[in-house]
Amino acid sequence: MARIETVPDDSWDGELGKLYPTVVDPKYGRVDNIIAVHSLNPRGLAAHQSLYGSAMASTASLRKVERELIALVVSLENHCHY
Repeated sequence: MARIETVPDDSWDGELGKLYPTVVDPKYGRVDNIIAVHSLNPRGLAAHQSLYGSAMASTASLRKVERELIALVVSLENHCHY
């Protein structure tokens, strides 16, 4: 099984440290793995967050719950547990 190297949560500093408060899961006090894979590339992490924010932002045609349901169905179809 492949393993992607990540920066441990307690070692995020500099540009990465500035992003930490925007990606840490408040419920668990840690960064989810799907986000942590970007930790070696802060610019990539910022781009991911921007794309996700744009995709999940309010639209005139879909409510947040509908966007979340679409994301769930896509994840299920892709056999992804995220």
